[in-house]
Amino acid sequence: MRLVTKPVGKPDAGKPHVRFDERGEETERATSASPRLSSTLLKRQKNDSTDAEAICEAVTRPNMRFVPIKTIEQQSCLMLHRVRHLFIRQQTAVINSIRAYLAEFGVVAPVGRRGVEQLLEVVADPAECRLPEVARACLAALGSQLRALKAQILDFDRRIIAWHRSNATSKRLDAIPGVGPALATALVASVADANAFRSGRDFSAWVGLVPKQNSSAGKDRLGSISKQGDRYLRSLFTAGALAVIRYAKIHGARHRPWLTALLARRPTKVAAIALANKLARMAWAMMARNECYREPAALTA
Repeated sequence: MRLVTKPVGKPDAGKPHVRFDERGEETERATSASPRLSSTLLKRQKNDSTDAEAICEAVTRPNMRFVPIKTIEQQSCLMLHRVRHLFIRQQTAVINSIRAYLAEFGVVAPVGRRGVEQLLEVVADPAECRLPEVARACLAALGSQLRALKAQILDFDRRIIAWHRSNATSKRLDAIPGVGPALATALVASVADANAFRSGRDFSAWVGLVPKQNSSAGKDRLGSISKQGDRYLRSLFTAGALAVIRYAKIHGARHRPWLTALLARRPTKVAAIALANKLARMAWAMMARNECYREPAALTA
């Protein structure tokens, strides 16, 4: 829910201290809040009147959490990620369709990128007698759509790399193990102000990487992650953590005793979530304090 907005123009005469951004919104007071925070204050018989009353009650609470407004550059970079993610989902759907349609005619291929290329070669082969002409035309259309999606994804990857190289914070975050240009730019674009979070744990909870609690009577009961928060950032953090674990298993993790001990007593995916939580806290500390990445003492020794 948007609390305060202003049209483009000069500030009011009685408010010379109010500043406006390039969107024409007040940078001092224009903030957003999640509708979920006011749902607990909603009375029965939901309608516009009770919704407005719950919102007004929620914003007057001293512990209300607000979200700073993103800049146009951050919103543009976030749009790059969203559109690229949409193209990737469409690419997966097209690949699954090609495999399913060819399997109906008894044409199968190994899993992976090379398998799809082999299937497209079968479709382009005019001597292949197992495919009718109508089915060949449909599969050829899917193949051209798949090639167009791959070209678009590659173009968006180049745009993300260019945006990453032009942003100092994104380049600093890239030094964290498991954080690449995609995750670094997504963090800079998604987090308008890192100081809005009180600690790294609050940031990791916002991403959705902390365990869900069911504590009572002084006993702490922690379960699996709640999967609430930013699903896109959580998937990038998890992928980066799995890459670090994969590298540690191949080349050895003797320089990372914490990760070695964790992998000895927990499954790989559980350790990946714990490592992703740690990476999120490190990223928040670097963004909030404007610091560079420093290797742990075990690595420097």
